[in-house]
Amino acid sequence: MAENTGSAPGAQRFIPPGADTIDELRAASGGCQGCELYRDATQTVFGRGDESARVVLVGEQPGDMEDQKGLPFVGPAGRLLRKAVDDAGLDPSQIYLTNAVKHFRFELRGKRRIHQTPDRVHITACRPWLVAEFARLDPEIVVVLGATAAKALLGPTFRVTKQRGELLPWPASAQHPEDFTQVPVDSAGRVADAPEARLLATIHPSAVLRADDQDKAYEGLVADLTVAARALPAGRRPE
Repeated sequence: MAENTGSAPGAQRFIPPGADTIDELRAASGGCQGCELYRDATQTVFGRGDESARVVLVGEQPGDMEDQKGLPFVGPAGRLLRKAVDDAGLDPSQIYLTNAVKHFRFELRGKRRIHQTPDRVHITACRPWLVAEFARLDPEIVVVLGATAAKALLGPTFRVTKQRGELLPWPASAQHPEDFTQVPVDSAGRVADAPEARLLATIHPSAVLRADDQDKAYEGLVADLTVAARALPAGRRPE
């Protein structure tokens, strides 16, 4: 499939203005037609986890199994990520999982659906969902998994290979910090400043599965996630 260099209407018109919770956003996302990916994908794959999660992990897009089940990180890369999370000492119950792009982009080869990296137009079209999710989350650590997620949150010039494992200020490090600095307080439309957090970029777990030396790649992923685990304050941030 050639790179999509055109434009897309974007997800913003599918996000209900009165959606106060992640569950309401998830329900609305099922009707998203913000880019052409919805035509071939089985369903929208929205984020999952508790709204009060201390850590938000942002990946690229759903894979074949995620597309079928409607849940992020349930395929081979997800299983590897869960093991890495455990080995890094992160509490799985305090993690919210999501992707920068909510529909599976693939190329059909015979009966097999082969993953294709989302283009800039897909990242841009789907970004309103990511912004809406963050408006209803309150993470202390944001972990960006791979280049696509980094482009969605930090802009096209960010290089995971150069800054992986480094703690950055969040949302100050975002490409458009203003999108993440205000969070809704109530359904009346009142907002408040989002508490400052930190962001860390690392490789996507699928990159570990593709690596020539999987053991070394896995150790690097765990090392980065361990930095995130150790950066969490000992107690929860006060409400």
